[in-house]
Amino acid sequence: MLDQPTSRPDAAPQGSAGLPAWLSRGLADLFPAGVTADPKPTAKVADQHLAARLAEAEAEGRPLRVKLGIDPTGSDIHLGHAILFRKLRAFQDAGHTAVLIIGDFTARIGDPTGKSATRVQLSADQVEANAQTYLAQLGQGQDPARALLDFDTPGRLEVRRNSEWLAAMDLAAVIDLLGTSTVGQMLAKEDFGNRYGSGTPISLHEFLYPLLQGYDSVAIRSDLELGGTDQKFNVAMGRDLQRHHGLRPQFGMLLPILPGLDGVQKMSKSLGNTVGLAEDPLSMYSKLEKLPDAVVNDYLNLLTDLDLAALPANPRERQKAMALEVTRQRHGEDAARQAQADAARLVAGAAGAGAAIAEVPEASLAAVNFPAKAFYLLSAVGLCSSSDARRQIQGGGVRLDGEKLSDPNQVFADAASLDGKVLQLGRKTFRRLVG
Repeated sequence: MLDQPTSRPDAAPQGSAGLPAWLSRGLADLFPAGVTADPKPTAKVADQHLAARLAEAEAEGRPLRVKLGIDPTGSDIHLGHAILFRKLRAFQDAGHTAVLIIGDFTARIGDPTGKSATRVQLSADQVEANAQTYLAQLGQGQDPARALLDFDTPGRLEVRRNSEWLAAMDLAAVIDLLGTSTVGQMLAKEDFGNRYGSGTPISLHEFLYPLLQGYDSVAIRSDLELGGTDQKFNVAMGRDLQRHHGLRPQFGMLLPILPGLDGVQKMSKSLGNTVGLAEDPLSMYSKLEKLPDAVVNDYLNLLTDLDLAALPANPRERQKAMALEVTRQRHGEDAARQAQADAARLVAGAAGAGAAIAEVPEASLAAVNFPAKAFYLLSAVGLCSSSDARRQIQGGGVRLDGEKLSDPNQVFADAASLDGKVLQLGRKTFRRLVG
């Protein structure tokens, strides 16, 4: 769903002048950007300047309605997604209303953005199950201090499912919706254009996706929509449809796409370069602490509120400060510092005392058939496939209680010989084996 950023996350987009720091931090694009240098809270100017729309809302004593739509096509949320939710939370904390749209209807189509082929359609039950896991990861029913969104303060959050309005559309409404756009406009969307040019089939229902997603803005009367830099077409569609229905058009606020742990490609579960919101403190800290220096400032800028100018210039210290702060946000101060200390001991090769390191996540040996070879062991406890395990061991990337495993065929006789030991895969993944 996400793609590479169109601009640096520390570059101020056009039209961001006059916005508070909490709002302008990390923006990649804001549209419309305004046409005058002196925005005032009048209706005409407030439709071109976000600063004026904010001033107008404050003068009228009403919150802005800030839209963020998510299609629950998977079960996990990672830090790349968290950028948008952090900005949504910033609007909440400033007194505005976050409208979180669960795309339970549109998820059955699937966002074609970034896809080179038609997506597999999900059932309603699959989508709803994913939606529940999303809400839990965002903080519903959890400690408010660590929740990514504010679920508790009255008036700060609406959770809506777009099946509320889309499932009830009759054919006349669908025809009206289709009449607001042309095939040429759809093919101007890069993904569709590329597929059309290469002869890759485009199903007609895929053209409906940006229209349905845009209609969400009409249904909830949004003042502003958040999205990644790859979502400009969809967000702009919402503005067009609001005008078509006689409503004030929303602003579009786009945020950069977070690079993955490799520092190069976008953070994506399919690329294996993610940090999940639900990951344990040690795994989260250990992954972030190994992030390439070139993208540490991007993570600091997009995932924390830390003052970059006040941080140490030393790349290693900035890296550790970022890892600690991101882990603290999700798990609290004590757990984050414990993870930092545990990671230091493990990296230093002191994993022989692994049983005393409380924060190492456990992996059960119950499913392992003994005697077991080393490559099979890694696969059986869920760390990687058996073929990848062979490669990792031969490459020197696997340790058991700090000692490097070198033979994929090394045999372990029984669970008792492994119970309590820490198995390390690469620099970032640790599991305490439990018999």
